[in-house]
Amino acid sequence: MSEKSTFAAAIVAWQRQAGRHDLPWQNTRDPYRIWLSEIMLQQTQVATVIPYYQRFLASFPDVASLAAAPVERVLAHWAGLGYYARARNLHRCAQEIMAVHGGEFPRSAAQLQSLSGIGRSTAAAIAAFAYGERAAILDGNVKRVLCRVFAIAEDVSRAAAERALWQRAESLLPAAEEMASYTQGLMDLGATLCTRRQPACARCPLADSCVAQREERQHLLPVARSRAKAPERQATFLLISDGQGVLLERRPARGIWGGLLAFPEAEAAQFLPQLGVEVQAVCSLPPLRHVFTHFVLQIMPQLCRVSAPPSLLREGEYCWLPFAAAAQAGVPAPVRTLLTSLPAVWAAADQSPPA
Repeated sequence: MSEKSTFAAAIVAWQRQAGRHDLPWQNTRDPYRIWLSEIMLQQTQVATVIPYYQRFLASFPDVASLAAAPVERVLAHWAGLGYYARARNLHRCAQEIMAVHGGEFPRSAAQLQSLSGIGRSTAAAIAAFAYGERAAILDGNVKRVLCRVFAIAEDVSRAAAERALWQRAESLLPAAEEMASYTQGLMDLGATLCTRRQPACARCPLADSCVAQREERQHLLPVARSRAKAPERQATFLLISDGQGVLLERRPARGIWGGLLAFPEAEAAQFLPQLGVEVQAVCSLPPLRHVFTHFVLQIMPQLCRVSAPPSLLREGEYCWLPFAAAAQAGVPAPVRTLLTSLPAVWAAADQSPPA
């Protein structure tokens, strides 16, 4: 058998016997559900995605309901999942499908790739699962499998090496009728056996043909990119509260946490006089560290105790919410962490000296 047929046959046979078959977005040809799962699974573990996927579908069961929803509501359902540009692109893409394609998903990977937020690998996965198109995927898990099996020792973050890897992936595709099993099998293999650390080579269907396994180079492949230490930034968050509610602001659409609600990022001395509030005390709280892909944010929270809600709020930019409602709103993870602790912090603040 050729390299292509041997590789593909091993993947397909393993997936049917040992791959994952009970994930909530499997066993469907519905491109909407497949698309949603593929976007959510970018940079995010399956176990994390499942409850978000189920809640999202309950509120937005089809592309029409998603397109018609306010983007703020979509972001609220995404809150805590991270990489929020995905949610904004998801909403924009749904509107494009309704406006340009009459509510029907394009049926080819090339057409799907023209939509907002859908890259080459994601387009291929949707086309393979929904329509059986022979299109190669190349996410991080698949890159790892290919680099180890074929001992590709180049930095695949470089354009030339990535182009070669795409060519390799395309050369291995099976017949159209096996595309769904093959694509799922590649994903499963990279996620469950050919993992970054401690790969389970003894259970791998490609072990006999894997050069890295034969030469004991699994830990060296793929070649790790040299990365500079992530820079650190610092931001002061104002937790402005009267003990019952809290002030949140809508973040700009562009930038980190775009479109989500968060605490005002400002200096208390300059910001508080603009609100028309009677300030009782300002107390510094323990810092909170949050890691992004390209930098680390050191959050310096300050509890600003006020006697009553602000009287000078700009509508659409700021909102005052009770504690329980704020914790359920569309807020990023570190803001939710601070909100959850806010009632207890407020109760203990009388013993804290003013900042």
